[in-house]
Amino acid sequence: MLLVTSRTNKKWMLPKGWTMSNKSDAEAAAQEAFEEAGVLGQIGEAPVGSYAYIKLFDDGSTKPSHAIVFSLQVTRQLRKWPERTERRRKWFSAEEAAAAVFERDLSRLLTGLAAGRIAF
Repeated sequence: MLLVTSRTNKKWMLPKGWTMSNKSDAEAAAQEAFEEAGVLGQIGEAPVGSYAYIKLFDDGSTKPSHAIVFSLQVTRQLRKWPERTERRRKWFSAEEAAAAVFERDLSRLLTGLAAGRIAF
């Protein structure tokens, strides 16, 4: 699994963003994976899960949020991408990813994927 660091606190997370009016949720997820992690590929149309988290803004404010997770079969990893100077990216096994992420709900989702309880 490919994780990226957040811009605000540098903790490991999945690439994620907000809904886009001109794109489906799956297309928006693929766009965010490109912008945040520099990867391209085939996005799954159905979500593989979701998780709750607290969004931390640059000004220090927070907002309870909910992320819907889509799988992306990566076909290309770019050397240059829009947020490459703001984030790190790293490939993890599912078990390592579950241990590395900060959000408890995301860790549970990744643990379920690792154990095969969630298929994608």
